Amino acid sequence: MNEEEIRAATVGEPRVHDGTIDLADHDPAWPVLFADESARIRSTLGDVAHALEHVGSTSVPGLAAKPIIDIVLVVPDSANEAAYVPALEAIGYVLRIREPDWYEHRMLARNEPSVQIHVFSEGCPEIQRMLVFRNRLRGNTAERDLYERTKRQLASRTWKYVQNYADAKTAVINDIIARARERGSNPGRASL
Repeated sequence: MNEEEIRAATVGEPRVHDGTIDLADHDPAWPVLFADESARIRSTLGDVAHALEHVGSTSVPGLAAKPIIDIVLVVPDSANEAAYVPALEAIGYVLRIREPDWYEHRMLARNEPSVQIHVFSEGCPEIQRMLVFRNRLRGNTAERDLYERTKRQLASRTWKYVQNYADAKTAVINDIIARARERGSNPGRASL
């Protein structure tokens, strides 16, 4: 995303990073944090939460990551913010990203613990794509090592926005997903 796109998608002012990216070695507490936060979200949203999945690098054992728990939240209609945003704000989340042109994606974040919730509508193809990628990294050491090397190389550079770092990983992510799909890897199934 260029700066104009970042500004258009960000609720409020985008956070300028202007630095390298700090990666932490895998922490066995990350799945526990996901389970705890997932339970809070499900308790808060009830039936609105169709599925919650731990995604991103913190969901892959052995993989270094920015110490932020990424969660995919599947709802009936992510564009209907009134159905979930106020409830999530009540438990400390802040709406940071609104992308109506990209699957009606919304992202809410909180700092303690550091969590990002990526909200998509039921049936969105991005959910499946994220699960294919996660499962491939969980089940294939060579792919996980390739991704970690790429992340570490990119993390050592200075980035104006963290989104620029994320975008720089796109080619390797797409290649890993393509190989996973060629080999018929189990794409995973959203938990209910």
